[in-house]
Amino acid sequence: QVQLVESGGGLVQAGGSLRLSCAASGRTFSSYTMGWFRQAPGKEREFVASLSWTWTGASTYYADSVKGRFTISRDNAKNTLYLQMNSLKPEDTAVYYCAAGPTSARTMEVDFGSWGQGTQVAVSA
Repeated sequence: QVQLVESGGGLVQAGGSLRLSCAASGRTFSSYTMGWFRQAPGKEREFVASLSWTWTGASTYYADSVKGRFTISRDNAKNTLYLQMNSLKPEDTAVYYCAAGPTSARTMEVDFGSWGQGTQVAVSA
């Protein structure tokens, strides 16, 4: 399995920015999908963004609620996934989880086999 460790969470004001990082270690693959999910208090975990890459190229996917505000990226040399969050809203408050899966994974959490411990993001009004 791939070990995932998130960092970068914290408390920010509405309209602010925050960048989450996810460091991957252990068994990794050249072709893979990594993504971000979040879970707000009392609510179900939901998809945020994902990035899939193979030797033919890369693809990104975003939830409508974050499109235009969040950007997912990766640094292959550092084996790290990022989530740049801009124009944060109180509705973005949640525990954010990093996940990894095969290239077929896209937005369904059941398709991701490896998960991080989660990092708290709180956005004040």
